[in-house]
Amino acid sequence: MTATQEARLGVDIGGTFTDVALQNGPARHTAKVLTTVKAPERGVLEAVRLVLEQAALAPSAVSTVIHGTTLATNAIIERKGARTALLTTDGFRDTVEIRQESRFDQYDLHIELPPPLVPRRLRMGVRERIDAGGRVLVPLADEDVESAIATLHAAEVESVAIGFLHSFTNPAHEQRAGEMLRAALPEVAVTLSSEVSPEMREYERLSTACANAYVQPLMVRYLGHLARDLKAAGVSAPLFLMSSGGGITTIETAMRFPVRMVESGPAGGAIFAGRIAAECGLDQVLSFDMGGTTAKICLIDDGRPQTGRTLEVARVYRFKKGSGLPLRIPVIEMVEIGAGGGSIARVDAMGRIAVGPDSAGAAPGPACYGQGGAEPTVTDADFVLGRIDGKRFSGGRLLLDMDAATVAVDALGAKLGLPTAHAALGVSEIVDENMANAARVHAIESGKTIATRTLVAFGGAAPLHAARIADKLGIDRVIVPTSAGVGSAVGFLKAPFSYEIARTSHQQLTDFDAEAANRVTRAMRAEAEAVVRLGAGVADLFEQRSAFMRYLGQGHEIHVPLDAREYRADDAALLVAAFEERYASLYGRVIPGAPVELLSWVLTVSTEAAPLRAAPRTPDDVAPEPDGMREIADPSSGAFERVPVFMRADLRPGSYIQGPALIVEDETSTIVSVGFDARIDGFGYIEMRRRRAAV
Repeated sequence: MTATQEARLGVDIGGTFTDVALQNGPARHTAKVLTTVKAPERGVLEAVRLVLEQAALAPSAVSTVIHGTTLATNAIIERKGARTALLTTDGFRDTVEIRQESRFDQYDLHIELPPPLVPRRLRMGVRERIDAGGRVLVPLADEDVESAIATLHAAEVESVAIGFLHSFTNPAHEQRAGEMLRAALPEVAVTLSSEVSPEMREYERLSTACANAYVQPLMVRYLGHLARDLKAAGVSAPLFLMSSGGGITTIETAMRFPVRMVESGPAGGAIFAGRIAAECGLDQVLSFDMGGTTAKICLIDDGRPQTGRTLEVARVYRFKKGSGLPLRIPVIEMVEIGAGGGSIARVDAMGRIAVGPDSAGAAPGPACYGQGGAEPTVTDADFVLGRIDGKRFSGGRLLLDMDAATVAVDALGAKLGLPTAHAALGVSEIVDENMANAARVHAIESGKTIATRTLVAFGGAAPLHAARIADKLGIDRVIVPTSAGVGSAVGFLKAPFSYEIARTSHQQLTDFDAEAANRVTRAMRAEAEAVVRLGAGVADLFEQRSAFMRYLGQGHEIHVPLDAREYRADDAALLVAAFEERYASLYGRVIPGAPVELLSWVLTVSTEAAPLRAAPRTPDDVAPEPDGMREIADPSSGAFERVPVFMRADLRPGSYIQGPALIVEDETSTIVSVGFDARIDGFGYIEMRRRRAAV
């Protein structure tokens, strides 16, 4: 068995399923298996074995493996990371607990704040002080570091974060303390805040450093085991990781900065949707990724997902900004809610159906999986409503139990005096409304509209719910791409190698120092390029540059795209103009004559994305023959209706299907509701367009 094309693997570990996509030239093979929670690498190896069998390839034929995982995120949420300590400037060890002294809900008298990842007894002060300009005011007291080392050794600490005041302007003290720690405790992982987040804002920088230290030993062990096990299975190809910002990076970088991987799986999905948008010539897209545990929604304009520099994880109040731990890392902006196929439904204290955010996960999973789960989930409701083929689920590798699903949903209905079908419809409608509302709020917060967008649906559960969500949002067009059930894994294969660096370098533009700006950006370029070259080799590299700027005296800055070039002293006016153009687009006005200050530079070095496929001509419409009929509940009326069932593998470009109908494939199924008609376009994508107004 030999490969005639370059064979590349994308591997995505989610909370419920592990997805693998194998691309070998134009041929693509996919597999979806339940995540093996206690040893995630076992599920990866099983899925890899399945796709290699489909492709009739030997493991040695694989040239590249690109991986994304929620392991770091889950470790933070579940508090299952390493025993971590924090060394910080004397007098500031409680910064991670004091936060910014802000309350995300000022009317909640019993407000709960997320506890720091590092307990107070393992937070130690060290005498030293550097001012905001980088000048040393108090030299580092080596004896304090030595005393801390003795305490850390006695406490059997596994990882240490070092975060000194203003270290982003001068990292010398952090570097010295790190050298002393590594020499005395070589088995302990060390994170420097000046390396993981060299930016202003003390609490966010320390929170990011602590999170990186907290998950680093876990991720180093996991990635080491995965690389070892893949090699033992015959896959000797290099292993790369997907970052939260949407780029591919090396395993060495991932081990050093695992905090950058916390949203790697969802980022792959956003890249996937962005490529679909670019291929189809869509300038405004709403990406909808619904898996087994969560649903992710992202706004994509001109083929590019929205990006940002901050992320919150482990929120105490899931939908309240400020109730989680902030991370300052490059990230694709999206809203993520507990609304996946495994989300558990219950009756709340007010007698209403509530869904999520907790999930049945992979073990025991929904009741219909037959693995001991008893609580009703979204998947159980969809199965009862006729939307899922129990014999073809996950390619027939997992046979679903209708009796178990019915018992679970019926128990929910009994509490409300509803028949089983109506209880299932209630679960479906609630989860659909939760997702639609999350999309509305995200769009409003971003200052963008939704109704004019095209919905791109992927993930194992999204095509089941896409048409109904489109109804709720007033969207008239839905696209379900090929390999939709494993969209994030496919997205990994579409992403470029890239690395982003942000660095604080404060200047007022009324006295712009061009040489200082050039020194900073040259150093950033060299650092980013060195990381990308580890994976990309001699490929051509491209630079994107931007800055965070604000009017003098404002409390928050805005992100301003800039040209990547050397600056001259007279460029200050151009920088101000770029800032005011961006400011006006956000706030509708500028402040004439107000001085502007630049706080931080952001620089990304990347390879060029893979070329887009040319849009093929779609043949004239032809009505395909259905594979059978099935009764499916209509959410607008609650009644069951017999609808034709089509196998997606049998449909060809030009196939035209009038809704209502069901299109079935191995990893998912697509509901074509009564208000839509579906057509297979030249790429093989399902394109649904509204035929009449939604009920």
